Amino acid sequence: MAKSSVRVAATSPNKLFFGDNLEILRRQIKDESVDFVYLDPPFNSQARYNVLFKSPVEEVTSAQVGAFLDFWSWHTGEAEAAYHEIMTHVGGPTATFVSALRSALGESDMMAYLVMMAQRLVELRRVLKRTGSLYLHCDPTASHYLKILLDGIFGPDKFRSEIIWKRTSAHNSAKRWGPIHDVILFYSASDEFTWEDVHQSYDQEYINSFFVHEDPDGRKWRRADLTGAGTRNGESGKPWRGINVSAKGRHWAVPHGELDRLDAAGRIHWPLKQGGVPQRKRYVDELPGMPLQDLVLDIKPVHNVGQERLG
Repeated sequence: MAKSSVRVAATSPNKLFFGDNLEILRRQIKDESVDFVYLDPPFNSQARYNVLFKSPVEEVTSAQVGAFLDFWSWHTGEAEAAYHEIMTHVGGPTATFVSALRSALGESDMMAYLVMMAQRLVELRRVLKRTGSLYLHCDPTASHYLKILLDGIFGPDKFRSEIIWKRTSAHNSAKRWGPIHDVILFYSASDEFTWEDVHQSYDQEYINSFFVHEDPDGRKWRRADLTGAGTRNGESGKPWRGINVSAKGRHWAVPHGELDRLDAAGRIHWPLKQGGVPQRKRYVDELPGMPLQDLVLDIKPVHNVGQERLG
């Protein structure tokens, strides 16, 4: 794990900060005090972004506008200073990876962007609790480089997922595939990170395709196997109700007593075919739904006039 040389005093909770996030992290946020980090930094797309807040101090507002010009250059001097800090104060795999990236990319705008990000990611790793997680939203322009940085800062074994978000339906681009997705990189601070299983409802097309059976009361269900591959000794390898699945190279995946209970409850489908193996009835209204996948297709982008935008 990358180490920061910065140590800060505790700050009160429920504060909203505005300004340079690196300065705020170093001065205001103590070690291992944050449960969750989501960041959506500039993408090195050479685009100008609107200022997100107004300040009563004109100089501060002007600085904000300058900060949201998404254009990074090595030749301002700031990038070299950031690189030197990473080499001398952070060290470890982070410094090794940053040095390797500089060897490959040279003193380029992309490298300036990456050292700026590395400084902040080191601090974000510092403030995360052991149970915490980080989600970094980026685009394919730099996602592969940012993943290298995160591997150095968090450790390759703390990488959890690369989530692909289809952010728009179509995009015209000359001589390349239309860029319609963003990337979200998910890392945890440790193996003890907090995780809650989340499911989404099955869509009607999925239900119609897989839950093709229906009880007289209208409940839809699909067949599910009651056996597992391979033969076993003990009860799971013995016949149940005269059905010997060992002869088919399988074993009962459910204890005989549970099979009796399921059958009594009408939850086993018996095939009409002689010698067929019974199957379990899985009702769609009893299942939690589809676990969230790393391909997100159903969340639309927030448009400029969307109410979700701050302002």
